[in-house]
Amino acid sequence: MAEFDVLVLGAGSGGYACALRAAQLGLSVGLVEKGKVGGTCLHVGCIPTKALLHAAEIADGARDAERFGVRASLDGIDMAGVNAYKDGVVSRLFKGLTGLVRSRGVTVVEGEGRVTGPREVTVGGEVHTGRHLVLATGSYPRTLPGLDVDGERVLTSDDALRLDRVPASVVVLGGGVIGCEFASVWRSFGAEVTVLEALPRLVPGEDEASSKALERAFTKRGITVRTGTPFQSVKTTDDGVAVTVEGGEVIEAELMLVAVGRGPVTDGLGFEHTGVTTDRGFVSVDDRCRTGAEGVYAVGDIVPGLQLAHRGFQHGILVAEHIAGLDPRPVPESAVPRVTYSHPEVASVGLTEAAAVEAHGADAVESLTYDLGGNGKSQILQTQGFVKLVRLVDGPVVGVHLVGERVGELIGEAQLIYGWEAHPDDVTPYVHAHPTQHEALGEAHLALAGKPLHAHS
Repeated sequence: MAEFDVLVLGAGSGGYACALRAAQLGLSVGLVEKGKVGGTCLHVGCIPTKALLHAAEIADGARDAERFGVRASLDGIDMAGVNAYKDGVVSRLFKGLTGLVRSRGVTVVEGEGRVTGPREVTVGGEVHTGRHLVLATGSYPRTLPGLDVDGERVLTSDDALRLDRVPASVVVLGGGVIGCEFASVWRSFGAEVTVLEALPRLVPGEDEASSKALERAFTKRGITVRTGTPFQSVKTTDDGVAVTVEGGEVIEAELMLVAVGRGPVTDGLGFEHTGVTTDRGFVSVDDRCRTGAEGVYAVGDIVPGLQLAHRGFQHGILVAEHIAGLDPRPVPESAVPRVTYSHPEVASVGLTEAAAVEAHGADAVESLTYDLGGNGKSQILQTQGFVKLVRLVDGPVVGVHLVGERVGELIGEAQLIYGWEAHPDDVTPYVHAHPTQHEALGEAHLALAGKPLHAHS
């Protein structure tokens, strides 16, 4: 007899979501975690970085207060105070999560676990077994071959969250989500920032129009953006770092942040004992997170695809319900909403215009861009950006792309539009409160349906 109905290795977003839902469904659950329940997202990812971004927004508000007729000034950034605020948010959420896990009757096994059998995990000499094993071991900050991270001059995102000062200047290696968010924070705090990206544009997974808009906004803020610029080497100096890019140019700064993505934490954990298949460390699964090995599932960042906390949550819930005998509906990767919480924000769900054209052909795809200049709330917030809709001709909306302050809050409605395969005429009867940025979504669909209310481009 197995000790648990469900044994989960890793208590990050995917792991604890699986544990909570499985317990809710009446299954006995063991949750193995070597660190703190909550994983990367809660402790060194989503939550602390977004706290920094909110502090950055407050700094920008003080700096730009005169624009709104408010007399205020920014005297400086107290990083001890910022970090206390950030850590307080994390601490309160961690306390709530640990209480929730305890109240659901989940058995938390503290310590580093290693798979030692088909559905068996050993922790500190103790063997734990489950009728089902869920692998949820998360991810780590990647680096590049030959690039040594010392945690002092050359940092990962984990190191950056522990900084006790605002650096005078930073080179951010990588123009993806993590790189752009830290670049945005440090610029708001007063640092000189250079972003290096080997690919032709920032946030390369987003629609090209969104990438260009973010690059323009960053440049306007004084962030130096160097796309199509591969990194060659870095060496520490008396004053900081000297970063050499392809072609031999040297860029000097106080610090360098390495933000080149995250790798799966699977090496050396005994996954071979389960019979699962891995590819470059990622675990291969089907659309229900089954690995192909009997009773073994994998969720979250170790599964190929978007490495996002909310994707991990959904994976965990899906697996728990599948184990419990329910028939949960898989969520396609394209339906997972994506948000970069920089200033301005970039958000999207569904297909980019290029992906839609590749999938359906250029003649089958049309797009429309509604400028936020026509949106009352965006004018109040003094933000620029747009809502871009991608649809199949005479068919549903297959992609929604947003740029502007706070547009991440619009992605919930956009996700429903995409998920329901709504046509523009399906959306236009719904009333959007005025003045809100949600109106921009409504007006974009009105325009796409051929009945624009206000100007659009």
